[in-house]
Amino acid sequence: MQCHHFDAHRCRSCTLMGEPYHTQLAAKQRRCEVALSGSTEFGDGVEWIEPFASAEESFRNRAKMVVGGTVVWPTLGILDAAGQGVDLRDCGILQPGIRAALPTLAAFVSLARLEPYDVPGRRGELKYLLVTESLAGELMVRFVLRSEEGLPRLREHLPALLATMPRLRVVSANIHPEHKAVLEGEVEVPLTDRETLPLKVGDVILHLRPRSFFQTNTAVAAGLYRQARAWVDEAGAASVWDLYCGVGGFALHCAAPGRDVTGVESSPEAVASARLSASEAGVGASFEVGDATTWAGAVGTVPDVVVVNPPRRGIGELASWLEGSGVGTVIYSSCNVDSLARDLAAMPSLRPIRARLFDMFPQTAHHEVMALLRRA
Repeated sequence: MQCHHFDAHRCRSCTLMGEPYHTQLAAKQRRCEVALSGSTEFGDGVEWIEPFASAEESFRNRAKMVVGGTVVWPTLGILDAAGQGVDLRDCGILQPGIRAALPTLAAFVSLARLEPYDVPGRRGELKYLLVTESLAGELMVRFVLRSEEGLPRLREHLPALLATMPRLRVVSANIHPEHKAVLEGEVEVPLTDRETLPLKVGDVILHLRPRSFFQTNTAVAAGLYRQARAWVDEAGAASVWDLYCGVGGFALHCAAPGRDVTGVESSPEAVASARLSASEAGVGASFEVGDATTWAGAVGTVPDVVVVNPPRRGIGELASWLEGSGVGTVIYSSCNVDSLARDLAAMPSLRPIRARLFDMFPQTAHHEVMALLRRA
């Protein structure tokens, strides 16, 4: 893939842009192999399954667009070194439906007189536009505002936006008053009756709420969930815990007749989404709100398989619990092979026997790797 914004040095976010895709994939694979081989004395014995490749472009299901420029000429994209907006509406890694929606959303910014936030001057109202697209082409749009000052204008003009964008299903405003490099604030204001976006991933429809985390590459996420389910089935698991379960992707894919599946997540919003998805699908999986380590330590029993999909920092204290728990099989999905390696070193009784790279983020050095661990 080639990008004219990258070539012109307007945007260098995709650091591997222009490199042949097979070269990118091989480098990520090698990076993960080296990290895991050094993590434990058993690392060299890991069987590496062929990497799960992505489409090279049009793969990203979520756009995080910084709003710059002026009310009359807003930019949607990033900020340059001087804090000025760089327009990236035609960004080639975004799904086509998102790219098609961005000009209409830019026009709406002007119509609703939402002044773009000026970072150097610390003035203005609209900070970000966050747009998510399902495989069915339905959209969720979030307006990240500095205050509630713009809400009346958003509500006033929203009917016109909905009429112009028939696939727009969920709209909300996020209130983010602080001047710091954080994407969103704590307050979310629904602006449509519908508050969830159904997203079909593999065999499951997941319900995404405005503040739900989900993998940005739907096709690769489906492959990730299928691989986890295959390993769970191979283990003959009658019980599975999905810790850091988010909106329930792993748990819902691993659910099966006669299998007890429980997901645990600290976000109440994500758990509400997972419960809704399970109810609609008639799937036998339950979901709890809680800290993964605290919850696991309080249950008093262990399942046949534990699935963990933590943030970049890894599982921390949960590694000690898993090491001493006696659980026989752990499936660890990680977006940071370095924290995965550290956690493996803290669990010497759980040996990595199989692993696979899932290229969730083409054109960058970022990666997703999943390892199957068995107790020695």
